[in-house]
Amino acid sequence: MIHRYTRPEMGTLWTDEAKFQTWLEIEIYACEAQAELGLVPPEALPDIRERSDFSVERINELEKTLNHDVIAFLTNVAENVGEASRYVHLGLTSSDVVDTALAAVTRRAGLLLREGVMGLMDVIAVRAKEHKFTPMIGRTHGIHAEPMTFGLKMALWHEEMRRNLERLDRAIERISFGKISGAVGTYANIDPFVEKYVCEKMGLKPSPISTQILQRDRHAEFLSTIAIIGGSLEKFATEIRHLQKTEVLEVEEFFAKGQKGSSAMPHKRNPITCERVAGMSRLLRGYAIAGFEDQSLWHERDITHSSVERVILPDATIALDYMLAKMKNIVEKFFVYPENMLKNLNGTRGLIFSQQLLLALTKRGMLREDAYAIVQEHAMRVWKEDVHLRELAESDSRIRETLSDEDIAACFDVDRGTRHVDMIFERLGLA
Repeated sequence: MIHRYTRPEMGTLWTDEAKFQTWLEIEIYACEAQAELGLVPPEALPDIRERSDFSVERINELEKTLNHDVIAFLTNVAENVGEASRYVHLGLTSSDVVDTALAAVTRRAGLLLREGVMGLMDVIAVRAKEHKFTPMIGRTHGIHAEPMTFGLKMALWHEEMRRNLERLDRAIERISFGKISGAVGTYANIDPFVEKYVCEKMGLKPSPISTQILQRDRHAEFLSTIAIIGGSLEKFATEIRHLQKTEVLEVEEFFAKGQKGSSAMPHKRNPITCERVAGMSRLLRGYAIAGFEDQSLWHERDITHSSVERVILPDATIALDYMLAKMKNIVEKFFVYPENMLKNLNGTRGLIFSQQLLLALTKRGMLREDAYAIVQEHAMRVWKEDVHLRELAESDSRIRETLSDEDIAACFDVDRGTRHVDMIFERLGLA
């Protein structure tokens, strides 16, 4: 996926080159901290800083024999540093480096995802304001319910993404902890100052307590947040897909000049990008489940989580970043057809105003049960016959005894569904 990715910053984070570079930074910072403690001679630091280097190819070659990636890395670094390499990795265990590096990279990935979330929120806000008062039918159970506006639908998405931004901020905070505390987290062979120094340099906080590893509830929370955001994107994509159905056609995914929709049917204009987003959200939920499985490890650590994380963390962050970019493009460019929205709204011949008619009757003194029975009786006729609910209401003596012509007309006013739109937008900060 990385080589085809449209935003290389995210894919680059997860390359072997970037991983080993982050490991090297941690090792050098640890040497600097040890030097401040008097455990590394000051004269060794220049060699460590200037000669520390690695080759991905050489590390891979060494690992074939050593069968240990960190030792292969350290062996390659030592080949470049020379005698001063004796101070590299002094008192550290492999996970001190690996887990702290993973936290730093995951944090960077989270911050890139944050940019994607905010970018999507921006374009949703624009479309919400654009269609603030564009009337459309609201649907429950897939059936026409009552009038609303397309702007309200967009405003709902914006608010959901705001919650996702809050979730992501919490998840980034939770993942932004490192550890350099030794084989079982007791600092038996390393001074806690080293952990504090390295974490500060890496933009992390020291974990208040750890074993040989950072506990995987942190990673599980991060992955679950990614899955929730993906679920929101799937929800938006599914809504667009429904609204693009031929018999609905209120919204349509952008279709470029020269684009082809089907190898067999030249007329097709399919919501393929929305379908892609909806499909990829299933991957994110799978990655979250794998993250939950990683929480339970033996005693102070095992490595059942390691092989899993090498797949799920790069894939989940890259996939969500891609989905956010695609959804931003979808919302920014989708076609909106207000005339079809109005046509569909009026397509059920007044049925969508049944509650307003019911309420008007009850407010004028009719028992709710009686009013419901009368309105439902007429509504069932409208479903089956080519007649308008307003006509039936105006010709019913039971209704005419309670409501005037003006009262009945007011029941079928579409603007009743839009009179509080300004208030809702103001409450959401979209005014």
